[in-house]
Amino acid sequence: MPRLSAVLAATLIVLMGIFPGAAAGSAATQSFRNPVNPSADPSLMYHDGDYYVATTRGDRIGIWKSPSLATLLSAPEQVVWRDSDPSRDTQMWAPAFRHVGSRWYVYYTASDGVDANHRMYVLESAGDDPMGPYTFKAKIADFGEYAIDGEPITHNGQQYFVWAGPGRGMGGPAQLYIARMSNPWTVTGGRVAIPADGGCTEVREGPTPLYRNGRTFLTYSTCDTGKPDYQLWMKSVADGADPMVAANWRQHPGPVFSRNDATGVWGPGHHSFFRSPDGTEDWIAYHGKNTSTYTYDFRTTRVQKFTWKADGTPDFGRPLAAGATQDLPSGDPGAATSVINDTDPEVSYSGAWQSGSGCGNQCFWSDDHWSGEAGASATVTFTGTRAALLSVRDRGNGIAAISIDGGPEQRVDYYSAIRVGEQLNYLSPVLPPGRHTLRVRVTGEKNPASGSTVISMDRIEVY
Repeated sequence: MPRLSAVLAATLIVLMGIFPGAAAGSAATQSFRNPVNPSADPSLMYHDGDYYVATTRGDRIGIWKSPSLATLLSAPEQVVWRDSDPSRDTQMWAPAFRHVGSRWYVYYTASDGVDANHRMYVLESAGDDPMGPYTFKAKIADFGEYAIDGEPITHNGQQYFVWAGPGRGMGGPAQLYIARMSNPWTVTGGRVAIPADGGCTEVREGPTPLYRNGRTFLTYSTCDTGKPDYQLWMKSVADGADPMVAANWRQHPGPVFSRNDATGVWGPGHHSFFRSPDGTEDWIAYHGKNTSTYTYDFRTTRVQKFTWKADGTPDFGRPLAAGATQDLPSGDPGAATSVINDTDPEVSYSGAWQSGSGCGNQCFWSDDHWSGEAGASATVTFTGTRAALLSVRDRGNGIAAISIDGGPEQRVDYYSAIRVGEQLNYLSPVLPPGRHTLRVRVTGEKNPASGSTVISMDRIEVY
């Protein structure tokens, strides 16, 4: 397609944040769409020419690296840590980066498989590379009880550690705590509980710092990450005030980032912040779902730019639709990426397929194609080195056979007990630059839990 004018492109970006069906065709190379990673609890940063993201992986610490946000979804995971100690080798959650001197530190939560035994740990890099290698450094902030989601903050030049732990008379991570740090892997002295509102009683977790004009904002998640109302709230402490005095923390009323039913984003939270490559823009990375069902599955990493209000507080806006086309961060070099919708001429269909907009905001541009007829196929013609398929998974979906350039087929199960859209169902291998064909064949088969053999075609990201 011809490149859109700047004014028209900006208009479409705004519209697609509200209506995923506001436009069609390939997007410009200076844009991207969410998700940027298929996992949850992101710590995302830009450093020395590359983006890095670490997310919850369960049995390991993994990091993805890409020179452009547009290609982060297609980047390979590099596993930087597995643990042979059975007291901390599972339920590994919420890694968070910090750079101190010439070393990188990754803070994370792990257990022996029993949730109540979660404690916090820190890895240290061998050199000045965020990809490691890493070695185990220490257990951190162990006060003899459940503790998760810890990371350092800096206020008035002093380092502190903040985390989530049990509330007074409440179960689960319902209280935030803070303690001073003497070095990147050690807290010193006692802890202080920071009372935190949240619109619910379930959790106060994922405390993350944000800085502006000497003021430290502590943003945190509430209301259980499996629920659609998982959301962000915020406290702040003024320049010069002691953060170890609970009363010095100002509670900001109401959620600062929450579900957006109009764009099909539920449970936005457990986040991090990063600056654009040129340092002029502020961005938030968070996980969200495009199902309102209570589930811990299908949380994917999304990012969007935020601004600041006249009173000096952040304005995070509302979560954009997963497929909303956004401008890349300022200074991002971009990449030769594009997007193909299921209705675009690059997709041809053979056999019986249906199409429509009944899937609404669970689909890219509010439409998709689907078929349950054995032998029906969809062929995508694209120019690039890689392609990703994102579409609906549902309890009535079956098994597809996917091939590239007439090569061997890979079987992919599109079934899910929960209906959810724009899920990464397939990522092709890296291909030689040039013209390629990707074929999706309906096998007519399904796993025993599924009610039918339907396969959906929706959104194709091309790299």
